[in-house]
Amino acid sequence: MLKDFGQVGVWLAGLGLSAADVSEDLLDRFTSDLQAAGRRRLPGPRGMRPMLAYLRGASLTPTPEEEPSELDALIRQYDVWMERERGLAAATRLRCRNTARRFLAERAMPGGVLTPGALTGQDLNAFLLRECARVSAGSAKQRVAELRSLMRFLHLRGAIPLRLDAAVPPVGGWRLAGIPPLMSAADVQRILDHCPREGGVFVRDFAILMLLARLGLRSIEVSRLRLDDIDWRSGEITIRGKGRREDRLPLPVDVGEALVAYLSEARHQAGTRCLFATGRAPRGPIRADLVGDVVERACLRAGLPKVGPHRLRHALAGEMLRQGSGLMAIGQVLRHQDLATTALYAKVDFTALRAVARPWPGTEAA
Repeated sequence: MLKDFGQVGVWLAGLGLSAADVSEDLLDRFTSDLQAAGRRRLPGPRGMRPMLAYLRGASLTPTPEEEPSELDALIRQYDVWMERERGLAAATRLRCRNTARRFLAERAMPGGVLTPGALTGQDLNAFLLRECARVSAGSAKQRVAELRSLMRFLHLRGAIPLRLDAAVPPVGGWRLAGIPPLMSAADVQRILDHCPREGGVFVRDFAILMLLARLGLRSIEVSRLRLDDIDWRSGEITIRGKGRREDRLPLPVDVGEALVAYLSEARHQAGTRCLFATGRAPRGPIRADLVGDVVERACLRAGLPKVGPHRLRHALAGEMLRQGSGLMAIGQVLRHQDLATTALYAKVDFTALRAVARPWPGTEAA
């Protein structure tokens, strides 16, 4: 991609053009000129698409003005309402927009014409039955919440006469009913011990693993970290968690040393203030799913079954519980808003539970 950028830049300079003039038609002309010059291996339209998307994302190339459809306009208004009235995060709004678009395109556009006023509870149930057949119980609950949000918006906007959000049926399933899967402290340490400490990528991966194992960060929280979030003088780190919440946590010495080793070797990535940047240009913050890849690679090196980053968060809570920490302390470290969420880990303290468990009828207490 960098090679293509360079070739396009030289070609534009020869024509007296700039990045602001780049468009699909101009890139087609570029490939035609290369073909006329005798070039055999040419990038196709699909190969040029990432370059054009990056230029438009960086506001270097204008996005062509298109007349939005009625559905697009409604989805845009829905997004503004979610942001201004409900204060939802960007990732949550994206899921709600995707669900709203699928539902409205399937149930509210007979003949290609958007008519949400004709929606009924039967339309909601039919859509949910199809969705729930292909997703887990947790995802099905999200679909219900997203569909109810859309119905509230449509009613407030006057697009539907009745509040159909009450017609969306709940999904069976009980919160905090399961037992969180845990890893032993020995397995977590084995993952850390088998991570190489030399090389830019390995040093970065080790710093990420230390944040997951010692502070119990979520994947999205790791990807959101910036250089300004670390206060070296006070030994604290600022975490941007769910619901735009910010928390300051003490920075353990071993985590700080891993971050220093990473920053000392990898701060050649100029032009970005994010803590963990992509290894290739264009520089930018890593995605949350890359954190999962880091953990999976670490498990393979350690000879352990693959787990996700959240398993290390559970492992931290379980180890704190075994060391005698109370649920309040665990909730503060994991930054739970509700203590009932932290109470889930009481189920894994089998030593304490065994002391209060009553013997099975007809047997003696162990």
